[in-house]
Amino acid sequence: MKSTKRMLAAAILAVAAVIYLLPLYWMITGSFKIQSDTMKVPPEFFPRNPTLANYRALLFGGMPAFRWLFNSIVISAAIAFGSVVTSAMAGYGFAKKNFPGRNWLFWLMLLTMTMPLQIRLIPLFSMVRQFNWSNTYMGAVFPHLAYPFGVFLVRQFSHTIPNDLLDAARVDGASEIGTFTSIVMPLLKPALAAVAIFSFIQGWNDYMWQLIVLNQNRMLTLPLGVAKLVTSASGYDLGLAMAGATFAFLPMLVVFIIFQRYFVQGITMGAVKG
Repeated sequence: MKSTKRMLAAAILAVAAVIYLLPLYWMITGSFKIQSDTMKVPPEFFPRNPTLANYRALLFGGMPAFRWLFNSIVISAAIAFGSVVTSAMAGYGFAKKNFPGRNWLFWLMLLTMTMPLQIRLIPLFSMVRQFNWSNTYMGAVFPHLAYPFGVFLVRQFSHTIPNDLLDAARVDGASEIGTFTSIVMPLLKPALAAVAIFSFIQGWNDYMWQLIVLNQNRMLTLPLGVAKLVTSASGYDLGLAMAGATFAFLPMLVVFIIFQRYFVQGITMGAVKG
């Protein structure tokens, strides 16, 4: 009976995996097709005449694709670093410090997660204009430095840190900053790695805000640049779009592979205790 259930569960998971991987497979194979092949009916599930023309047009077609890639990496890495720092300090404070209105402030912060970006666009853009941050890395990074989900995740994870360990550090003469940097931060590594991955992906895929604050060609990120390149020719080049999407997907895959162990550990352990 147990073996039958396991086989059924494995079959369901296999079907689900195929369903989720099919768009990714279609994107990668479509990047090696010319425009006419991508529009064929019935569709080609494997390129009969594979070509690198789309990648040549993307990388060496006169547009600064590598500059766009550099911009995306810098902005996403800065967002990840800033989110890790602010989430670590705020999450630890909400979990281990007692101060007036702590719970109210925490739930008020979580409430901001329900606000769509469109509500915040005008005030954020006004702030960026006043600081003269249009077409700058700071303008693209600044709105993402406060990461409510990261604060929530670190807070949940911080509850697993024994209070006796923190008290022992204070008894030994460690300062508050020393306790946080030498004891708390190393214990928060799994949660912070998960925050880094989530915030990096959010910064990498952030299309709307970057579209508003970045309009100079040299400052565009890879998603913006690819969208501009794909629609600049006559019509919509689907093969070039697939190549651009594949090119933009690879850095995220590398980041996830590097941090996946910490990512899984941070998510599972952070959910143990609230």
